[in-house]
Amino acid sequence: MLLIPLPAWLALGILQLPLGSTQVRTFECLSPQQALSAVRQMQKLLAAQEAAHLRGTRGLRQQLSVLQKTCPQPVVPLNGRMLGRSTRVGHDVHFVCDAGFRLVGSETRACRHDRTWSGTQPFCRSEVEQGWGVGGSALPGGSCTTPSRRVPSPCSPGCRESSPEAAAMGTEAGHNASFSRQPRCAEGRAGSRRCSCDAGFQMRASSAVTGPPAMPHSVPPDVDECQLFQSSPQTRLCLHDCLNLPGSYRCLCPPGYLLRADRNTCEDVNECTGKQHNCTQGDLCINTFGGHRCVCPKCPPPRHNTSYVKTSAFQCERNPCPMESRACRLAATSISFHYLPLQANRTVPRVLFKMSTTRFVGDSLRFAIMGGRGQGVFAVRRSDRQMGELVLTSPVAGPVTLEVDLEMSEFSRKVLLGKHIFKVTVFVSPYEF
Repeated sequence: MLLIPLPAWLALGILQLPLGSTQVRTFECLSPQQALSAVRQMQKLLAAQEAAHLRGTRGLRQQLSVLQKTCPQPVVPLNGRMLGRSTRVGHDVHFVCDAGFRLVGSETRACRHDRTWSGTQPFCRSEVEQGWGVGGSALPGGSCTTPSRRVPSPCSPGCRESSPEAAAMGTEAGHNASFSRQPRCAEGRAGSRRCSCDAGFQMRASSAVTGPPAMPHSVPPDVDECQLFQSSPQTRLCLHDCLNLPGSYRCLCPPGYLLRADRNTCEDVNECTGKQHNCTQGDLCINTFGGHRCVCPKCPPPRHNTSYVKTSAFQCERNPCPMESRACRLAATSISFHYLPLQANRTVPRVLFKMSTTRFVGDSLRFAIMGGRGQGVFAVRRSDRQMGELVLTSPVAGPVTLEVDLEMSEFSRKVLLGKHIFKVTVFVSPYEF
């Protein structure tokens, strides 16, 4: 016989007897129909709970899928480039054409929630058109030259070069391939042909031709990507500065930085490790953002029976005090020097420096700012029982050098056991990177 365990609330037939009754309580067993009905009720309950769980899981998956949705990789038009890398929903990409081509279609396309791109697929169309000669023979249309170089270039077949400048410079200069390049031409509808130049070149008309004159052609202006995109934080091309080039652009970094492999961000050069500094012997080189500093930490001179000895490049320890000198006992037992590089306009509050003691024998520590230049932008706070923090409270525009003296005092029952001085120097860069 198969026994089906049932919850307590499904028990049936309990006889409720009044208090004091001597009758024995009896229980009725469930009939097969009643047991089957109870099992079905439990199955319905479990099915409802499972459906609710699946609905919650499905909603969570839908939310995650929205966050992870990306559009297909956009097609970059021939003779053009795409600006922008993210293909996630809500992000934009931009398209520009090389010199000598005009963008047809959407300049900006956004990734929509249905994972499709807005607008239409752009393509780059050549801007230059030329005429045809008599009898269907193509007239020469000149050659492509760099805008900054005005050296004559060789004519197409059937064209004569009669420029006085070319005659003066001679054949060798006139055929210098680094200054000129033949255009790419293709036949179009009857009576026209289309020619274009490589990126960085523009169409230059022939100085003389035989036969009927060719139709004038226009030289399209170069697209200045720096002017279009550099000024906006959303479309900024370069971290620092942008230089427009014929058909392209180049990112520039300030002195003390190198352009990274991504060609748009700058990386600080560590002059100290590369021995590119000008520090003399005895000085210490401190690398900063965009440069370096030469420092020479020195212990304070003897005063009031108190003198110090240098125990490391950045630390001074107090010599033993005479028994009768109270001023010496109240002076700092050690002085350390700390140099911190910092980018300009950092977000605040920002922890710059932490101070603590490795051997805590008293019952309390106190932290305070004792002086220095620019201390108005700093504050000290306790992070735990044995540690304090120097906090930058206001953004600082560089270049500027800030100094602050911190004191950490150890007490036992309000009696000073010793104190340490941290002399912190902050070199703020003129740049935010």
